[in-house]
Amino acid sequence: MSVRAASTALRERMDGAGVTERAMRARPGVRWVLLAGGLLFAVALPWLMYPPIAFDIACFALLAIAVDLLLGYTGLLSFGHAAFWGTAAYTATVMGERFGAPLPLAVLAAVLAAALLAVPVGYLAVKCTGIYFAMVTLAFAQMIFFVANQWRTVTGGENGLVGPPPELFGIDLSDPFLFYYAGLPFILAGIALAWRVVHSPFGRVMVAIRDNPSRVQALGYPVHRYKLGVFVISATLAGLAGGLFAISHGFASLQEVYWTTSGKAVMIVVLGGMGTLWGSVVGSYLVVQLEYFLSGAGFGEIGLVTGSIFVVVVLLFRRGIWGSAQHLLRERVQRSRVPAERRSRPGRDDAEQEGSAP
Repeated sequence: MSVRAASTALRERMDGAGVTERAMRARPGVRWVLLAGGLLFAVALPWLMYPPIAFDIACFALLAIAVDLLLGYTGLLSFGHAAFWGTAAYTATVMGERFGAPLPLAVLAAVLAAALLAVPVGYLAVKCTGIYFAMVTLAFAQMIFFVANQWRTVTGGENGLVGPPPELFGIDLSDPFLFYYAGLPFILAGIALAWRVVHSPFGRVMVAIRDNPSRVQALGYPVHRYKLGVFVISATLAGLAGGLFAISHGFASLQEVYWTTSGKAVMIVVLGGMGTLWGSVVGSYLVVQLEYFLSGAGFGEIGLVTGSIFVVVVLLFRRGIWGSAQHLLRERVQRSRVPAERRSRPGRDDAEQEGSAP
């Protein structure tokens, strides 16, 4: 059996993923309708809510998608993505504050900084599995937090670092409404990259590694290289989101490199549904909206509320919100397929019944 056949078989066992692929092949228009609906929602979002909140939702959705590439598709739990998010945030702010870099250049520098940091971190982390991988990534993230706190001449320490108003081709983007549409193409490009990775042969091997790394290794595929590759891609997307987040707020602080940022991303993924990509968008929308609502209401224990909701959702919806919806659709498709197959071959069924008669 080839690795493609093996990984395809394993992929069919993903909760909710198999039905989506079959439904898309059976009805090609469904994919375009969903994509058009998602794009329309993204474009209309700042008209439906406060633009800064809308862009925060987009940034955390991309961060969660980056984490989902590791957690949902490769089976690697990372508590270190705050390091890449925060490193990119500081890099983008420094590029704007000290070098006057325009938006595209600041974003590019942020992405490169996150990717370069991910190579040595990932090289060491992918040698570990399970909880050890999570602890190694958390340890590296805490090291970055310590460096950011002590390197006050660059990061500002506890005071943070204030960046200049963003601009693009001489256009002032300090208006949050304008900045949303300037930053949205970067977010969409990151989501498109993640989607392409997942639906490529590389992505199939990722899923195979998640389900049975020993089999993939036995088939001759370098498991550690694949893990390192997806780790760097994931960190790069997290850096893209972190850089845009810092530019939109005009500020980078220690909160960006603190471990709670990684925990928030993991919570968003689990709430929306692991291994779905779109679940990260749903989870980000719910979590960010809830946090802003509680903050505006003057509620101090935001983490207590979001954590309680997280526990309830995990208990009621094991696959997450989007994943549970996919699972229900899968069952519906399977139930409707059996009668259709019977109707398409009545003669054969009658012959089988006659042959089995005494």
